[in-house]
Amino acid sequence: MATRQRLANRRGSETFDVESQGLKFTATVSRWDGGGIAEAFQNHKAGSAAGIMASDAAIAASLAMQYGCPPEVLGRALSRDSRGNASGPLGCAIDEILHGKR
Repeated sequence: MATRQRLANRRGSETFDVESQGLKFTATVSRWDGGGIAEAFQNHKAGSAAGIMASDAAIAASLAMQYGCPPEVLGRALSRDSRGNASGPLGCAIDEILHGKR
């Protein structure tokens, strides 16, 4: 069984906005000491269906990364349109982190 790498209780993070499916989401990312992505959280309107789904997806992604799944692998596994652009908010956030200026 894989072992989860735990993050420090106090850690820096970055917050930025992404748009997906015509909705605006706020993403927050924390990194390992070496700079790799360790966790991601997203929110939309509190209690909304889109917000709940984005938050649950980000929590699952954070756990996957803490158990060793590279963010590049996770990003490629998420839904994409015919041009290769991310379809959902988590994919948009991962793309922004990996290929944007984050």
